[in-house]
This record gives sequence, C-alpha cells and structure tokens, in this order.
Amino acid sequence: QVQLVESGGGLVQAGGSLRLSCAASGSILRINRMGWYRQAPGEQRELVTDITRDGRPSYADSVKGRFTISRDDAKNTVYLQMNSLKPEDTAVYYCNAGVLTRALQFLDSWGQGTQVTVTV
Repeated sequence: QVQLVESGGGLVQAGGSLRLSCAASGSILRINRMGWYRQAPGEQRELVTDITRDGRPSYADSVKGRFTISRDDAKNTVYLQMNSLKPEDTAVYYCNAGVLTRALQFLDSWGQGTQVTVTV
C-alpha cells in the first residue's frame, strides 16, 4: 500500500557531504513522523534523526551540527543532508515514516536502505 524509496547514498571521503532522499508513494492520506535510521555491520539499527509533521527535528548526539533533516509534504519526501562525514557514519541508511492511509490504517513503513560509505 505504501512504498518508501531512498536514493542518494554512495562513497565519499571523510569531510565530504551527501544528501539522501526518501520518497513515499501509494495510498497516503497523511504522513506523520518521518525519520532516518542507520545500521552498521554487526551493529543494531539506530535512530539518526526524525522530524515531526509540524517540522520539529531531533538528532542523535553523534550527528548534531553535521546532519540536517527536512521534509516536503507536497512531495511526500524526506531529506537528509549529511555534512562533515566521518568514517563512523558508514552504514546502511533507512527511511521510516508513520503513514495514515486512505483506508485509515496507520502503517509504520520502511525503505529498502541505501549504503553510505565514508573513507579516510
């Protein structure tokens, strides 16, 4: 019913920048909270940042001042601008959204993930 598709991952040198996008499609009435998680090899998935429907963001301490989340509700899209990247930011990044469908179901939806690799 709802699909999240991420894009923008890749390989970058330390200190560089990447911008991730996540577009939601399907039977969407409203999207509430949207967020980005990441999972490094051998580690648990962790919350990186999220943003409420009214635009209030929160960030993990490890990315504060370097990452910025934003959303465009007209496009059902959430973005993650990542600056001053560090090798420890290397992970698969997943988009997550709380979606109210036209059938009035609430879905906790996930994207397929996009790889971000930061080299020294």
